[in-house]
Amino acid sequence: MRRVGVHTSIAGGLHRSVERAHALGCTTLQIFSHNPRGWFVKSISREEAALFESKKTLFDVSPVYIHTSYLINMASRNNDLKKKSIDMLIVEMDRADAIGADYVILHPGSASGDDEYVSRSRAVNALNEVAAMGQWNAGLLIENTAGDKGAISSTIENLSDIINGVKGSLIKGICIDTCHAFAAGHEIRNDKGIKKYSNNIEKYIGLDNVKLIHLNDSKGGFGSGVDRHEHIGFGKIGSKGLFQFIHYPTFRDIPLILETPKKKKSDDSHNLRIIRKMIRYMDSKVTVRNFRTVVQKIALNNNCSLKCIVCS
Repeated sequence: MRRVGVHTSIAGGLHRSVERAHALGCTTLQIFSHNPRGWFVKSISREEAALFESKKTLFDVSPVYIHTSYLINMASRNNDLKKKSIDMLIVEMDRADAIGADYVILHPGSASGDDEYVSRSRAVNALNEVAAMGQWNAGLLIENTAGDKGAISSTIENLSDIINGVKGSLIKGICIDTCHAFAAGHEIRNDKGIKKYSNNIEKYIGLDNVKLIHLNDSKGGFGSGVDRHEHIGFGKIGSKGLFQFIHYPTFRDIPLILETPKKKKSDDSHNLRIIRKMIRYMDSKVTVRNFRTVVQKIALNNNCSLKCIVCS
């Protein structure tokens, strides 16, 4: 059974994120293990770590992904920021091992006005410093970015340069974000474009190294470089495009984490419901040709009052 989850809050304790995921029917989850907008990180007690692991086992939530702090920029030319970023990534890896998380997800950084190649090389060097500091059970995943100004990891070739430049076993693969891929100019709304994207992954990285899909629709247009996530079916990728993407053989069995907007309490359940129905219909060999009818049935069965672009 395909693992599906969302990014959940750790408010009230790390273990509460697992309880929230279970309440939504999730079988995998992603968290920040601390405040992602601050450098200060409180240590995890043995009791807190044990409670998290017991909840994870009890509810069969796996894999567990930790998303790194927003402050990290491994490509920074500012030595102080780069040092802080290296130290913070080590903390993230340590915390992942402390709670038995499987993977840590990293946006490697931004060129900040510098040459893209030079900045990517800085990121590789910084990651090698991390790799030299220890070994962890958790694996590091490099996430593709949206191709905005200063991006150093918006193409599969970029990701390959980073992965192949880092020594040792620190990096275990990649995380593909559908919103970021689309915004960076990768056509993932049809089989032809998805095949091209998949072939690039196979050529430069290896299909087995795709460990997670961040399944998000996109507020921004194709190739816009705009990193703004949207509810499933309400963005420029659309339900049909996302359906084809998760149905494609390369991506069919990879865990899905939704990072869609959370403006209302019901938003996560609504997006999860649509994805679960997509998977169910996908297992019933629904075709792209009759997909509009399928999504309309999903909306009708769930008394959906939202005007998804597929149904309009």
